[in-house]
Amino acid sequence: MEQLEATSRDGTSIPYFLVRPRNARFDGTIPTLLYGYGGFQVSLLPSYLGPVGRLWLEQGNAYVVANLRGGGEFGPQWHQAAKGATKQRTWDDFIAVAEDLIRRKITSPRRLGVIGGSQGGLLVGAAITQRPELYNAAIIQVPLFDMLRYTKLDLRYTKLGAGASWIGEYGNPAIAEQRAWVDCYSPYQKLVAGKTYPAPLILTSTKDDRVHPAHGRKAAAKLAALGQPYFYYENIDGGHSAAANLMEYARQLALEYTYASRRLCSE
Repeated sequence: MEQLEATSRDGTSIPYFLVRPRNARFDGTIPTLLYGYGGFQVSLLPSYLGPVGRLWLEQGNAYVVANLRGGGEFGPQWHQAAKGATKQRTWDDFIAVAEDLIRRKITSPRRLGVIGGSQGGLLVGAAITQRPELYNAAIIQVPLFDMLRYTKLDLRYTKLGAGASWIGEYGNPAIAEQRAWVDCYSPYQKLVAGKTYPAPLILTSTKDDRVHPAHGRKAAAKLAALGQPYFYYENIDGGHSAAANLMEYARQLALEYTYASRRLCSE
C-alpha cells in the first residue's frame, strides 16, 4: 500500500491510496478499481475491506481510494473548497486521479474501473459523462443522478423528501443561479447521443429511503434510449444500503465483482 498524489485541474494536489500487488509491473496492465466519495465532509480513511481483499486484491488486481475535495480528510476547508458553485472540483479531482494512474502506467483505460455509492454514485456518473474514454467499467451504487430534480426525487414514505436537506451541499435547482451550477454536471442530462459510455452497472433499491430509486432507473432508461449498453439491478429490500441482510449483500458483491472481473480482467 502506498500514498500518491495527482494534480487536479486548478493545480491542487489530491492524495490517494493505492493497494497493489508487491511485484506489480507498471506497464498499464493492472486491473484497477478507483473508489471515491468527495462530499458532505466525509473522510475516507484507511480501513479493512475483507470482501475487496478476497474478491479483487487476491486476484492480483489493484484498488485505489481517492481523497477528493468535498470530503473532510483535511478539515472543513477541504469540504468547503468543493460544494455548491465549486462542486465541479470534486469531479475534477477524481478525473485527475484516474489520469495519474494511467500516466504512471499503473493501469490503462482498458483496465480502469470506477466505483462509488450515493454521493459517490453521483461522482461516478459525473466521471463517465465528462470523461468516458478513461474507464472501461463503472459501478454506480444507489446514486444521485438527475440533479435538476434531486430535491423532488426522494422519499415516498414521508411528507418531506430527503433531497431538500442536501441543498447546502449542491445548491437549489429552483434558484436560477444555483440551477446553473448543477446543470453543468448533472449526469442524467449529460448522457447524450454520440458518446460511448463504459457499460455501467447501476444498483439501487426499491425501498431506498435516502436516495429515491428513480435516479438509478432514469439513468438506465436514458442509456437504453441512447442504445448504450448497461447493467441494472434493483433489490426490492434493503434501503440505502441496497441489501437487507448478509445473503443480499453477498449477492450484491458477487454481481459487482463478477462485472468488474469480466470488464477489466478478461483478455
